[in-house]
Amino acid sequence: MTATGSRLEELLGDDADTLLNHRSTTVDAAQLHLPGPDFVDRVFAATDRSNAVLRNLQWLFDHGRLGGTGYVSILPVDQGIEHSGGASFAPNPAYFDPENLVQLAIEGGTNAIASTVGVLGAVSRRYAHKIPFIVKINHNELLTYPNGADQIMFSSVRRAAELGAAGVGATIYFGSDNSDRQIVEVAQAFEEAHRLGMFTVLWCYLRNNAFKQDGVDYHLSADLTGQANHLGVTIEADIIKQKLPENNGGYPAMERAAGGSYGKTNKLVYEQLTSDNPIDLTRYQLLNCYAGRAPLINSGGASSGATDLAEAVRTAVINKRAGGTGLISGRKAFQRPLPEGVELLHAIQDVYLSEDVTIA
Repeated sequence: MTATGSRLEELLGDDADTLLNHRSTTVDAAQLHLPGPDFVDRVFAATDRSNAVLRNLQWLFDHGRLGGTGYVSILPVDQGIEHSGGASFAPNPAYFDPENLVQLAIEGGTNAIASTVGVLGAVSRRYAHKIPFIVKINHNELLTYPNGADQIMFSSVRRAAELGAAGVGATIYFGSDNSDRQIVEVAQAFEEAHRLGMFTVLWCYLRNNAFKQDGVDYHLSADLTGQANHLGVTIEADIIKQKLPENNGGYPAMERAAGGSYGKTNKLVYEQLTSDNPIDLTRYQLLNCYAGRAPLINSGGASSGATDLAEAVRTAVINKRAGGTGLISGRKAFQRPLPEGVELLHAIQDVYLSEDVTIA
């Protein structure tokens, strides 16, 4: 291993061998559409996306420290709505100011910043031409009592286009009571976004208390999150954002809980297409993204403090080795001073720039 590889081993700790030297025998990498400098030409150019959408996708892939590699690092900042401004920005009040968030994205070398129409609209004339904007058009607000879980539209696709966005993002809570309405709303919004020349990013999240069974949280199950991804690409999400899988067997667990039938799966999902290794579980998520025709980016997760750097690097290694396209990491970066946030974002990007980290 090079010096970079030694640093990776240090950060990965006891998981270093399992993650860096794993060879996948589930889904062969040759069956996947893997990231690369030519990804837009090789994959997206064959789709029904317009020239304007292809141009904005190419801008995304060409921007920042990962520009030209086929990988992306995105700074997401919708937590002021999703988790409240206080919960998100009290650790670093400078980030109540949208300009400081955009500066973090730029100095952090990211490919894009994804945030609310309010954050991006506040500084769009100064920055929309300097870094790709992704306007998140729906949110779950936490002020209503009692707190609920429902993604509602906060902005329009046309407004995103008017402020100069390159793409729009949205969340669907698959499995929730409101998922049918959310699917219809987001599908219509994505159709309009493509019509106006913007690419689309979908946060494919599961949300239902029933997904927690026998002390196991199957919101992070590879089989269920994989199906959420498959629904996402069905409504033409260009990029899928998903949480890193931590377990498997969500379908069988839900069938046991229901005392009968729940959805449909196949034993080969568990016997051949996945293993216990997180790289293989993530590869199954990617397989459901039309075998990688829609790039898979994983979430950087919540900020844990001192372990943030190691956790972020671990997630990046798993995503890259599985065949994924990058990370979308917010709280780990903006809940700390700017230099430390930049350092963390660069550490994530260094995984994708490293020749030591290969496709498994």
